[in-house]
Amino acid sequence: MPPSPTAQADLIVLGAGPAGVGAAYRTARAGHKVVVLERAPGPGGAAASFELDGIRVDHGSHRLHPAIDPRILGDLRGLLGDELQRRPRNGRIWLEGRWIRFPLRPADLARRLPPSFAAAAAADAATAWARRPRADTFAETLRAGLGPTMCQRFYFPYARKLWGLDPSELAGEQARRRVSAGSAARLLARVARGAGGDGPWFWYPRRGFGTIAERLAAAAADAGAELRYGTAAERVELRPDGATVTLAGGERLEASRLWSTVPLPALARMADPAPPPDVLRAAGRLDFRAMVLVYLVLEGGRYSPYDAHYLPDPGTPVTRVSEPANYRDGDDPPDRTVLCAELPCSRDGELWRAGNDRLAGLVRAALVDRGLPDPGPVRRLAVRRLPNVYPVYRVGYVTPFQALDAWAAAQPALLSFGRLGLFVHDNTHHALAMAWAAADALAPDGAFDHTAWSAARESFTTHVVED
Repeated sequence: MPPSPTAQADLIVLGAGPAGVGAAYRTARAGHKVVVLERAPGPGGAAASFELDGIRVDHGSHRLHPAIDPRILGDLRGLLGDELQRRPRNGRIWLEGRWIRFPLRPADLARRLPPSFAAAAAADAATAWARRPRADTFAETLRAGLGPTMCQRFYFPYARKLWGLDPSELAGEQARRRVSAGSAARLLARVARGAGGDGPWFWYPRRGFGTIAERLAAAAADAGAELRYGTAAERVELRPDGATVTLAGGERLEASRLWSTVPLPALARMADPAPPPDVLRAAGRLDFRAMVLVYLVLEGGRYSPYDAHYLPDPGTPVTRVSEPANYRDGDDPPDRTVLCAELPCSRDGELWRAGNDRLAGLVRAALVDRGLPDPGPVRRLAVRRLPNVYPVYRVGYVTPFQALDAWAAAQPALLSFGRLGLFVHDNTHHALAMAWAAADALAPDGAFDHTAWSAARESFTTHVVED
């Protein structure tokens, strides 16, 4: 499709998360005129960082996994240099009333795993050959792969907290996308790998995870892209020869192409002409889990030596507490630290509406009740609410998603991609792979290689979240 003669840009990108700024960086460097629209005051989306009482913090716990495509890692290292640090993973998980190293290590498991749990899990592994899933659900997929012990005493309680549904109500794809060690053999192999070399590790910038998106955005701007923050799109007009985006203040921007990283259901609802009624009904059947983030600024330096504490048990709504200063070797103040607690919830639920003091009380109780130090006086309390964090794969979600995805694919000027645009759980290195693939498919003359993009989409189906 040749560029429209009336277009103000070759490409408009909705959203400045890692996928959005990654695509802008790559396409602007290739010579395309790019405009990025972002509702937030800066880049990064859910992977952004901000400063709290002199300490850079993230929106929850984020790491750049070593499985990142070497080509993409090379570009990031070129942008960040020595600021991108290789860091050891050093977390703990609360299991059966005990703290166990996470990722799992053989020696620690042997020393700390309750004997009854270990014996039952071993029996499950020995009988794995006889188990078959009785339905394509999260519950059955993991029961067949890992056995009832790991499911009932770890994965199922955690799933109820993360997605707000019973595991029998979740599709099997939720397990395949979110549990990388989905069988006893793969779990044992992962534990064995953790014993070799210098153990599990990750990449992380010394000034917070959001530095990745910030540097990509700056490089995109240097290449000629226009990045407009605090700018919300209200309507998207889709035509065979291009797209027009109407902003909240009434301004209209035209481009030959529109690439969107916003939630696919939201994109459908702002489209003009509106999608068919069955597509809009499908949009209403896809849900995202929200997240409340509670930040406690504490006096006295580091709270613990661990980067994250995982809480899968049902005794608290908190699923993870991270300490940003332990993710990096940086210049954090020695006299204070920040804890970030993650509380998954629904946007119409009690946790989403809870006051700051109640949320801080829940975090304090989660720590103290599991034998961790009382945080003591809180120097500062901050709360952030993210409305779209985890896609919820209810049983039967594939049908409404396919209806929405087919509608988007039928729009000549539109590309929906990224975690929210493709309704996936993927890590940041996966989102960046989507951005690089999209940019690779855009030719210098503005033509788009749909065959190459389809092949990339097929490869995305193999993505599994790395926890």
